[in-house]
Amino acid sequence: MNCLVIIPTYNEKGNITPIIEQILSIDPIISVLIIDDNSPDGTGQIVDDIAARNPRVQAIHRSGKMGLGTAYVTGFRWALEHKFDLICEMDADFSHPPKTLAVFLEKIKEYDLVIGSRYLNGVNVVNWPLKRLLLSYFANIYARIITGVPVRDLTSGFKCYRRRVLEAINLDRIKSNGYAFQIEMHFNAYYRKFKVVEVPIIFEERKVGQSKMSKKIIYEAAWMVWRLQLIRLLGRL
Repeated sequence: MNCLVIIPTYNEKGNITPIIEQILSIDPIISVLIIDDNSPDGTGQIVDDIAARNPRVQAIHRSGKMGLGTAYVTGFRWALEHKFDLICEMDADFSHPPKTLAVFLEKIKEYDLVIGSRYLNGVNVVNWPLKRLLLSYFANIYARIITGVPVRDLTSGFKCYRRRVLEAINLDRIKSNGYAFQIEMHFNAYYRKFKVVEVPIIFEERKVGQSKMSKKIIYEAAWMVWRLQLIRLLGRL
């Protein structure tokens, strides 16, 4: 059994070295793949230097900011091609606690998709402005009602897939690129009858670097849930 943690990056030089070190310390079966969008702050070069010393670290460099969804799809294809059994998504900024990866590795023995959830047991988010917290919380309720997927944190970007989940999803048909991408992947896994479970996490706002949240990302998620449900009802999922 081996596991790949995929991390998209853009200007994460202050986080990238410690996050890689902490992830690799969790379990020797874990490797890390960084998808860097030509970060002006040199994040990609830092990763290259680490990868030169450690074969458990790999990097894919893209020409510019191409979005979260395409970064993960690129990483998924790379993981499947390189025969990884487990594939995880994770942010670079420590908002996702690396120690939870050990929980994922235990839970994935019984499930096909394990999701780190901010809203499984109440609200476990630290240092977010109230406006952003309310937006995230009610956006998840909205997405859950429209899609019918019984996941408390549909926009979570911290999770672990068995490879058979990604093999079953036509990655060429994944169209969303922001947080809607997370909803689209959960939607596809749930309606393909894979076993999905959430585990609670404490999500902390980044301490270094800047958030990538934008209005464009919010609008994409708002209409994407309707598109997904329509595709499913037409039998074209």
